[in-house]
Amino acid sequence: MITLSHFQAKPILKAMATKQQQVESTLDLGLSTAVTPITPSTLTLPDGQTLTKTHLEEICDNELACYTVQDNEIEKIQFFSDALNRYYSLMPTESAPTMLISGFSMHRIKGTNPHKDTLEKIKAIKPVIGRVLDTTMGLGYTAVNAAKTAEHVTTIELDPTVTEICRANPWSQGLFDNPKITRLIGDSFDVIETFENASFSRILHDPPMFKLAGHLYSTDFYRELFRVLKPKGRLFHYIGNPKSKSGSIVTRGAIRRLQDAGFRRIKPWPQAFGVVAYK
Repeated sequence: MITLSHFQAKPILKAMATKQQQVESTLDLGLSTAVTPITPSTLTLPDGQTLTKTHLEEICDNELACYTVQDNEIEKIQFFSDALNRYYSLMPTESAPTMLISGFSMHRIKGTNPHKDTLEKIKAIKPVIGRVLDTTMGLGYTAVNAAKTAEHVTTIELDPTVTEICRANPWSQGLFDNPKITRLIGDSFDVIETFENASFSRILHDPPMFKLAGHLYSTDFYRELFRVLKPKGRLFHYIGNPKSKSGSIVTRGAIRRLQDAGFRRIKPWPQAFGVVAYK
């Protein structure tokens, strides 16, 4: 899989301009590096494909997009969901890319990046052991990183179109390669009812904003989270910036409903814009 963004295309173009014969770059959005031959007008990829200077300039001109390379052509990574009537695309950062949902980023990128943001969420409930539930898969970063120490991770995604974005994202490949990860399609509000009591040692709950998925902030859903969590288990719940007006309001309501659902202790985790709840 060869995936490029303006972060990779710019240094390649610079090397072309200085008439270098080869360039060290990353062809998978920063996960690895490769040395590839170049001329002032072409880049030869390890799989034998070639890209022209024009291709690379087109990539540089769109700083909000990532591109795959197929048959010596570039293709923007974007998909339209008929199920939810929305566009998904992959947007590069200096580390792992984020996903744009109808133009809105699904990750925090101001003052952080998607990879660091994910690690902060996981850190909130360390040690990440036993069976883990990730209620909203997205690009799968939570599931992939939790699986490094967990016995098994179950992750749920509402829209099957998101899986297509993941297949095109080098940073998401663990979702498909790691046998410790199970992917389910459906609304977490419904899917969680299929799990047995005390099924999970840890839960990572990172729902869309309240106005888009209010049912995933409801007392009924929190009671299900409590039911499937093992005694002494831990839940991380991403809510949003606690210092913003809307974030503080949603946080107060979520804490109250988590308490009503039975969680015995709830601790703010502001570095990941959420709270940790204990059973």
